[in-house]
Amino acid sequence: MMEEKEEEKKDVGYYFNFKEVVTYYFRKKDPSRPSNTNLKLMHGINKISIIMFLICLIVIITRVIVRSF
Repeated sequence: MMEEKEEEKKDVGYYFNFKEVVTYYFRKKDPSRPSNTNLKLMHGINKISIIMFLICLIVIITRVIVRSF
């Protein structure tokens, strides 16, 4: 069974699965989940950092492409 899991992870689609990132932004609020100010701020900072990372990744990729020509 361990070998089957390792084979699944080696699939190319596994590395480009952004479902977790997209659902992080567009999920419904869970009423059973505790809500306080610190938790809201932590999730807000996480969302900002994910957006900044994706923007920087796009900039780096475009610079590599532009410099290759």
